[in-house]
Amino acid sequence: MNFLSKSINDTKQLANSIAKNVSVGTVIALNGNLGSGKTTFTQGFAESIGITETVISPTFKLISEYLGNKFWLFHIDAYRLKGSQDFMNIGGERYLIPEDGITIIEWANVISPVLPENTIDISFSRIGENQDARQIKIKGFKNDI
Repeated sequence: MNFLSKSINDTKQLANSIAKNVSVGTVIALNGNLGSGKTTFTQGFAESIGITETVISPTFKLISEYLGNKFWLFHIDAYRLKGSQDFMNIGGERYLIPEDGITIIEWANVISPVLPENTIDISFSRIGENQDARQIKIKGFKNDI
């Protein structure tokens, strides 16, 4: 599935639509260059599940946990990891089968060998002259948006 986002709001609306149609235990893998919309997507997702805290990319702390209205959001940034083993060494397996929440992983390609088969994969790329325009490709999401 392909989605054209023309603005930050479009990206957040996409995240909202996905958030309404996934269940606890879901892992969402986000990939794309720096500034391509991964954190913006996560912010929109967080807002839609009732998280009022400011959501930023956890690049230096690796994992942020936020409690929403009904479940947790585990926000992981794998950018600084050297691979799957680094992720497993910090207890990453707990986030690959999140029994009490949903996991969103930025730079998920870094740890792709350990991602569950049913992971929703979302790739972001910039397009055109509009600095906020993005082509967003979604794989593994079964619902309509």
